[in-house]
Amino acid sequence: MATNSSNSRVPVPEFPFRHEVPLQIRFNDIDMLGHLNNSVYIQFFDLGKSSYFQAVLPDGVDWKRINIVVANINCDFFAPTYITEPIAVRTTVTRMGEKSFSLEQRIVNTATEEVKCIGKTIMVGFDLTTGKSAPIEQKWIDALEAYEQRKL
Repeated sequence: MATNSSNSRVPVPEFPFRHEVPLQIRFNDIDMLGHLNNSVYIQFFDLGKSSYFQAVLPDGVDWKRINIVVANINCDFFAPTYITEPIAVRTTVTRMGEKSFSLEQRIVNTATEEVKCIGKTIMVGFDLTTGKSAPIEQKWIDALEAYEQRKL
């Protein structure tokens, strides 16, 4: 596995990140040690996901009828984040299946490109009427492929 030169433990991304959202760190996001609390990273990933989906779908997202849900989130931490750092969340799709797809998100210091953490999320197609998993709609697949500029 290739790694990032700024931190030898950080894997080099397999795909480019076409989406980025600048993040604002609030005073209450900081823990007793003076760095970003680990629970805040998941909130930042959520901000990145919602902005990503709005950018990907040409007609926007109807949040009352959204038919994908989070099934799993994992996060690997590489370096602490401090309140004065300029950070952003970057998002890309890494895998597409019949009923699910995977996202990779990275929180990065935009001044140094240091990767603070990597989050991996599995999104599952969901039928709101039955409450069960469902195939990913073709409109999602088409929109994701168009945005990412590659076959998923």
